[in-house]
Amino acid sequence: MKKFHVALLVMGAFLVNNITAEEIDEVIVTSSFIDQALSDIENPLQVVDGEDISTAATQSLGGSIDGLLGVSSADYGSAVGQPVIRGMSGSRVKVLHNGRVVRDVSGLGADHVNDIDLTDIQQIEVAKGPSSLFFSNGSIGGIINIVDNTIAKTDFTQSRLAMGAEAQSVNDGDAYDVSYQNNLGGLNLSLAYKDSQFGNFDIPDGAVLHEDEHDEHEGEEHHDEEEHDEDEHGEEHEEQLGYLPNSDYGSTSKRIGLSKTGDWGYVGISANSVESVYGIPFHGDNHEDHEGEEHEGEEHGEEEHEGEEHADEHEGEHEGERIFSNTKSDVFNLEGSYKVNKPWLTKVDYFFRDSDYLLTEQHAEEEHDEHVEEEHGEEEHEDEHHEEGPTMFKNEAKEYGAVFDLTNDTLSQKLVLNLTQEDISIMGAEAFMSPTDNEETSIGYYLSNKFGPFHVDFGVRHDMISRSGSLSHDEHEEEGDHEEEHDDHAEEGDHEEELELFDRDLNNTSFALSVGTEINALWDFNIGLSRVVRAPSAVELFMNGPHLATGRLETGNPNLKAESSNNIDLTLSYENAGFYGDFTLFQNNIDDYIYLMDETEDDHAGHDDHDDHGGLILANYLQRDAEFSGYELEFGQVFELDKGEILVSFGRDSVTGEFADGSNIPRLVPARNIYSLSYSESDLELSLRLKDVERQNDIGEGESVTDGFKMLNLSAKKSFNLNGEGDLTVSVFANNLLDEVARNHSSFVKNEVPLAGRNLGLKIRAVF
Repeated sequence: MKKFHVALLVMGAFLVNNITAEEIDEVIVTSSFIDQALSDIENPLQVVDGEDISTAATQSLGGSIDGLLGVSSADYGSAVGQPVIRGMSGSRVKVLHNGRVVRDVSGLGADHVNDIDLTDIQQIEVAKGPSSLFFSNGSIGGIINIVDNTIAKTDFTQSRLAMGAEAQSVNDGDAYDVSYQNNLGGLNLSLAYKDSQFGNFDIPDGAVLHEDEHDEHEGEEHHDEEEHDEDEHGEEHEEQLGYLPNSDYGSTSKRIGLSKTGDWGYVGISANSVESVYGIPFHGDNHEDHEGEEHEGEEHGEEEHEGEEHADEHEGEHEGERIFSNTKSDVFNLEGSYKVNKPWLTKVDYFFRDSDYLLTEQHAEEEHDEHVEEEHGEEEHEDEHHEEGPTMFKNEAKEYGAVFDLTNDTLSQKLVLNLTQEDISIMGAEAFMSPTDNEETSIGYYLSNKFGPFHVDFGVRHDMISRSGSLSHDEHEEEGDHEEEHDDHAEEGDHEEELELFDRDLNNTSFALSVGTEINALWDFNIGLSRVVRAPSAVELFMNGPHLATGRLETGNPNLKAESSNNIDLTLSYENAGFYGDFTLFQNNIDDYIYLMDETEDDHAGHDDHDDHGGLILANYLQRDAEFSGYELEFGQVFELDKGEILVSFGRDSVTGEFADGSNIPRLVPARNIYSLSYSESDLELSLRLKDVERQNDIGEGESVTDGFKMLNLSAKKSFNLNGEGDLTVSVFANNLLDEVARNHSSFVKNEVPLAGRNLGLKIRAVF
């Protein structure tokens, strides 16, 4: 808080700029529920322009929007960055593509990538809290909507060809993309292609920490001492490498779209395909090995040094181990709009989406495995699962929808109908959940109107959700009996007689109300009230097995109730003579909040000696009332110069989360201060941004404190006119310029998978 007061004194005349100076006019806090797509809203809550994405370093989705107030990332290496909004993540935050939910398998694992194509997009829109009700059910935290023009709603007036190339130093990576748009014979054609290849990324010295299960439950009191010891031993491991093994990422994305427009409306189709290969820099199967090694040193004092040598040798074994995922997604879209132009019905918008996602996680066989097994015969059994074959995560979904525009001369209103069929399955060596069938039917009514000085938006939505799945009760018991019995049992792969079937039907009704007014020419005020109900996800209900990506043995609860979120947002905005300011205060009380709770040390001590859960932390999905509260503050000043303008800005976001008994919600994002200085003129932009992330001391049970860090980023962009035939843009960037050791507290693998070190890069983009 002291830093906050200093920042207020030093920068009291400035407003934060979320991405570049051009975005200031767009970042006005409002909400709307009746527009067809977020891109149609006059003032979306937060917008990242597609040009900024095209000229910035290629990152994960979460990393691309991490600089927005109230938005952060739960990273798992360079490929995976799942978005967090106001401390909420998972199925509480929905990722959309052109207003439709992206039904990939990112919700099935913290190490799963958001399969979304950011090539040549128009913008990324972020709606927080209740303002997302129109677009998706259960999005208590908010939504991220990626908008492109693959299916054009209006005719292209000229051809457009764009080509780009990129190089990054932190991973010796490069990327190439090309896109094309034109109207050919009355049909609008859109094409896009991108290929990215990034190697293992560099990390600062001492960035990786090695903690076993015991360390994670020791608490804050012993954290610093243990961290020092871990650093002493860890210096001979990944830290010496200078990079993080298995942190590479490669991706190829393709899309094509066709559309036809007329006075009657438009209709179009598109096909999107994304394939990727990325390493998994942490896997829970290493956890048991390290745990056993440390305990061995503790039990045999005079052999402690020998135990350390063994740990080093074993670490070397895993240093070359290749654990990676392949993803393949194919999405077909049909959408259109038909203008009825009747007094009682203006138009009908409709869509159909067919999604097919597949993620395959694999262990590569190494030549030295045989030698290791000979030296460590006792460990041979523990490593057998490396050769059991791949694990496949699959999601097949079909979604239909229609929006009936009932707008008349006095009232804007819409009626929405949406139906979804989603089948999720996990098959293979590390399957931790039986297949599930999910059906969703939603109907909503939304209106918007101006009543005197007040603008009112109101929406009500009813969701009928069915989830069918199963749980096995005997598998966990036999896991604890004996490790060998567990592996033999797992190899049998036949647990049908042990499955208990469940079929949950949940009917939820949600509503949201937003009222805004202009107090005077300088001040605006908005209040938002909502009650949003979220049905438990398939993972929360039916998870039932070892989840190695999080290092946990996770167990769902098929009897979980729906969450009920009661939210209030208050926003005050000011604008005058180049000075801007916004302050948002929010509180979210959630009844029956669902969370993943790690087993405590006392609980673990109460088990039999052999009940070690395969070296993993036992974690259960539980429910408890919770409260989130926080604020977002931004202010700054624009200085007009002869040739351009300078923007100096400051922003801060903070969120706290507690259960009803006063204990902290785990993995909650810490407070951040964001300082920005930028200069822009017609063809030149310079930007310097410092993100000061504070130390997270408010930790949940079983968590450890996460140190703060300062992330300094520098960027420059220059445009050149190509004799009237097009434009060439050259941009350079330097991310993490201070080469800081940084880790996100919201990440399950914050200690083992730190953020990347200093990254220098160059991008060249030509548009004709």
